[in-house]
Amino acid sequence: MISIAIDGPAGSGKSTIAKLIAEKLDIEYIDTGAMYRAVALYKKENNLSLDQLIKNLNNINIDYKKGKIFLNEKDISNFIRTEEISKLASEISKNNSVREKLVDIQRNLSKSKSVVMEGRDIGSVVLPNANNKFYVDASPEIRAKRRYEQLKEKGISADLKNIEEDIIKRDKNDKTRKNSPLTLVKDAKYIDTSYMSIENVIDKIIKIVRSNNAL
Repeated sequence: MISIAIDGPAGSGKSTIAKLIAEKLDIEYIDTGAMYRAVALYKKENNLSLDQLIKNLNNINIDYKKGKIFLNEKDISNFIRTEEISKLASEISKNNSVREKLVDIQRNLSKSKSVVMEGRDIGSVVLPNANNKFYVDASPEIRAKRRYEQLKEKGISADLKNIEEDIIKRDKNDKTRKNSPLTLVKDAKYIDTSYMSIENVIDKIIKIVRSNNAL
């Protein structure tokens, strides 16, 4: 069983990298953010208060099959990307009981199938025993430029300096928050993607994974 943990700050490219690695190695990409959306959908569909949701956490089962997310065996991939669910997920993600439940599910998934997970506390909290840990990074300036270009492609006007300032602020918040801060664990391979193409980053990570797992 292969478990790949990819951590890093916002805009470092870890989501794209994780998805493509999962495709190339034919393993499951676990979108941890989508799991909070799944819980938010459960709360909405059952018209629960936060207290009621916490009491019903044991009735929630989340799984991934071929890139799709399932809530209690129902494919909900097309129902969790609305603005309403996004806001609700953001609210419930602050709750420790919800976080503990999802970390438990994430760990169980890694025991039942080969997975790649990305986030800010995967290698340190969620999968501390993962046999492949990576910390994907890039300078705030480079990450701001990437975000700026993404917004430009979508026809959204943005200020590059403001984006960079927001990224620096978010980095500080992520690294100093009380619960599960963003951190570079000792056994993670540090990869600076500032001047690397996505393809080169993926090739480098896969080469290390294959070496670690004798693939």
